[in-house]
Amino acid sequence: MNAVPPKISNATSANNLFAAIVLGAVALGIAAIIFFFNPTTHGFYPVCQFHRLTGLNCPGCGATRALYALLHGNFSTALRDNALFVFGIFALTLRGTWFAAKKLRGQPTVEFFPIKFLWPLLLIALVFTVLRNLPAFSFLSPA
Repeated sequence: MNAVPPKISNATSANNLFAAIVLGAVALGIAAIIFFFNPTTHGFYPVCQFHRLTGLNCPGCGATRALYALLHGNFSTALRDNALFVFGIFALTLRGTWFAAKKLRGQPTVEFFPIKFLWPLLLIALVFTVLRNLPAFSFLSPA
């Protein structure tokens, strides 16, 4: 007797919805923690190991404080803490809105983060990192 295994249904849309719900819940949870616990006064946030070891600022230094400032409506403080993070959040929001609108309308979409964006974004992060560690661009370093 030769039994045929059951066919696995293609449940990618259900999986995508589940993943989006979980990702959204995690993002809201992290945002809530950062909203209620100021990173400058609470010591449980991770410390940047690159900054600790070198004394230099990485592209992510100040991002938690920038998010705290954004969540409290202080855009200028957020820009001072990490301008790259603020512009990155803005770009992701625009891209996500565009992507969701296309999906809801049933229009064809490309992948959310095309691979062709990777090298330019890495170059921007590298230039930002170098500039924020130069004395002439100290305004790019977190306070």
